[in-house]
Amino acid sequence: MSEQTNGARKASNDSPEGEHTVSFTRNALIVDGMKTLGELGTHHICNVCISYGGSCCRGCPHLADGLGCGQRNTSCTAWLCGFLKYYLYEIGLLDEWQSFWEQIPGQDYREDFTPERVDVNLAMPRTNVRHERLGLALAADLRQIEQSHVAIGFILTLREKLDKTMDQLMHCGADRKRRIRLQRKIKMMTADFRSFHQSLDSYRS
Repeated sequence: MSEQTNGARKASNDSPEGEHTVSFTRNALIVDGMKTLGELGTHHICNVCISYGGSCCRGCPHLADGLGCGQRNTSCTAWLCGFLKYYLYEIGLLDEWQSFWEQIPGQDYREDFTPERVDVNLAMPRTNVRHERLGLALAADLRQIEQSHVAIGFILTLREKLDKTMDQLMHCGADRKRRIRLQRKIKMMTADFRSFHQSLDSYRS
């Protein structure tokens, strides 16, 4: 997260552990969160789900036709669907994202009670220009998968199954055997993400 963002200021270092803290306004947290997701290329993935009627914002009273969200909050900014959890996991940023938002109090369902100023010790994940291509690659795979299946909304069902499995993986703790089983299950579920896997291999090399 950039410390240049409006609403952010360095806080004095008075913690016993010597941790560096930065103070952010609630609005700066939301702006930086949305900016980070955009730089990670997640909007390409979201656009595919939206085009097939699977918007995560569907039914929200704060959503206006043609305008989008009318009431941004920390909760929705922090929240990740199954595809985005998997995406951040594969590019090595899921733990950082989760750890950052765990510092932010007052998150609720489609609303928040976050104070107007919050001190944080952990930074938002760093992005780079290659993330955009990774997001595009996964989005292309999802679009191709949906178009190749007879069942309407196949990727939306896949998203929910992946979400459940990713949650299990994130909370399996030190159970190594269970972790391996879940990782294998996720690999099978995402076997058709060919463009993404190719881009990921290039990203990691």
